[in-house]
Amino acid sequence: MSLILGKEYCKVDSNGRFKFPIALKRQLEVGVPTEQLDGRFVIRESVYAECLELWTYASFREEVEKLQEMLNPYRREDRDLLRKLTEGNVIELDSNDRLLVPAEQKHVIAKAKEIVLQSTGKFIEIWDHEAYDKMNQSGGDYASRAEELLGRVPAEGKKEPVESDARV
Repeated sequence: MSLILGKEYCKVDSNGRFKFPIALKRQLEVGVPTEQLDGRFVIRESVYAECLELWTYASFREEVEKLQEMLNPYRREDRDLLRKLTEGNVIELDSNDRLLVPAEQKHVIAKAKEIVLQSTGKFIEIWDHEAYDKMNQSGGDYASRAEELLGRVPAEGKKEPVESDARV
């Protein structure tokens, strides 16, 4: 699986097509055998935000395999979650390196003339530019959240701090 980094702004036409940025495409090509560079992606609506998620086909397959290992298809809640998380469409780059957002997912970016492609490392979020700006202006306290969630993880090569019962 490729690590994808960056944020790109793209124009989108009235059909829901946009040119996939060359800076992102080049990252997908690094260290990937030629036979795996087939231009296929999976696009799905995010369950976490008002955006779409764009996965390489290979990365999405890996994700689905992990989900199948974690979830029990004989439990209704697990099956429902698996269905929702695997609900997506396979799309391909055309000869002009454009992607077409499928009709059933187009409503997420329907009003957009410009979209934002924001990498999360594993996949790319596709945002309506206005929705992206609004989300960024929500004023999240990212420093506190990072400290809370990541501050307890010891830095690479460091030992985890040991709390002492000794009183001063």
